[in-house]
Amino acid sequence: MNEHDFQKKLNELLTQINTLPESERGPLEALAQETKARHESMKKTIGDLQESLDYLRLSIKYLVFDLEATRRENEYLRKLIEKQGQGEE
Repeated sequence: MNEHDFQKKLNELLTQINTLPESERGPLEALAQETKARHESMKKTIGDLQESLDYLRLSIKYLVFDLEATRRENEYLRKLIEKQGQGEE
């Protein structure tokens, strides 16, 4: 169920609750409002989680880039050391 469908169903539920007698309406309205609040909280939590995952992905890309650069530098320095070692013989 997507966001639009959820909101539509919740509004339908609230409309139906409003047709009930006042004595039955209170507890159901409270449950519907609590459901709405929990849904909003869950949306925020999922958004925060998505943001954290995006940051993690970016961090991993930087770490992989750094690792590749370090490997290239190590290879270059090993070749320099080998050349210096061969020149001394």
